[in-house]
Amino acid sequence: MLTVIFGREGCPFCVRAKDVAEKLASQRDDFKYRYVDIIKEGVSKADLEQSAGKPCPTVPQIFVDQKHIGGFTEFEAYAKENLGLYQ
Repeated sequence: MLTVIFGREGCPFCVRAKDVAEKLASQRDDFKYRYVDIIKEGVSKADLEQSAGKPCPTVPQIFVDQKHIGGFTEFEAYAKENLGLYQ
């Protein structure tokens, strides 16, 4: 399972999303993640919206196995429900 977190420097929710991903990576052998700094890597809001198939007004935007999950709140809920986070 590959999770990709699109974020930017200085974003507190991006930091929290990376923290959740780090925790999952340490707990699960099948969980890998990549953090993409959208500014450094030249990813535009339009690029994210095209990949997600809907507006992406904020970061982070998170995809699990190329499926758009949403922002930090949705990712944390997904991780709790499907990946055993905090259990």
